[in-house]
Amino acid sequence: MNAPARRFKSSTIRKLEGALFLSPWIAGFLLFMAFPLGYSLYMSFHQVKITASGITTVPKGFFYYKYILFENADLLYNQLLPFLRQALLMLPVIVVFSLLIAIILNQKFWGRTFFRAVFFLPVIFTTGQVINEFISQGKGDLNFLERYNLTALILTYLPSSWATPIVGVINSFVLVLWYSGVQILIFLAGRQTIPPSVYEAARIDGANPWEVFWKITLPAMLPFILLNLIYTTVDLFTYPSNPILTRVNTADYGLSSALAWIYFSIIFLFLGLAFLLFNRVFRSIKPPVG
Repeated sequence: MNAPARRFKSSTIRKLEGALFLSPWIAGFLLFMAFPLGYSLYMSFHQVKITASGITTVPKGFFYYKYILFENADLLYNQLLPFLRQALLMLPVIVVFSLLIAIILNQKFWGRTFFRAVFFLPVIFTTGQVINEFISQGKGDLNFLERYNLTALILTYLPSSWATPIVGVINSFVLVLWYSGVQILIFLAGRQTIPPSVYEAARIDGANPWEVFWKITLPAMLPFILLNLIYTTVDLFTYPSNPILTRVNTADYGLSSALAWIYFSIIFLFLGLAFLLFNRVFRSIKPPVG
């Protein structure tokens, strides 16, 4: 068999392997998600009434979309936009914190497994109701900020459009870090894919730890940073304080469906912005060759 034929066969095998790994998700999506998504889009253009005899729909066109975007702007602009600014601040905090903790937990020290479990346990135990209870009790804030009146300084010297989200992040800072368990696990797995020989070669060449981080660790972790950007963005949009999640109107499924699709579009744009910033910032960084 000649070389082009072998390359063709190997590429076909890789595609089949990829399709095999994707097939459970595709089957689950088609069986359990495709119809509800399509039906919710259909309902967003209709007034839906649930009666004893079944579900009746009355065409409304873009009425609900116009109502949400232009006539009832309180939820979308006065409540959702501050939450989006808060999420924009949370995103780098979670990703950077997760990366640093993963690098530390990858080192060899006594009790490493215990500390790995400690950072991942909040992912298992913290549900939306638990986090809401912690926030309502003021257990997630940093006390020293109030002690030194830093919160008042932020509110005084920054525009209110950004001061409020910053204070919101500060008041739930500990809980934000609790959202880092999965990201730490992903970064930890990514860190272990870097060959030790690369670090040994860097030490022989006289590179210090700071240079090793910027020239070896960070470039090699770029795919995992992008993965965590996507995961964290989606995760933050299901944060318990999200105003959209608390305003679902079960009495009007058409209005709720339109709101859900507008929210999905906002998430999609947010992810696009994250991709754009990632490409602009890390485009020139090349991963090390193992």
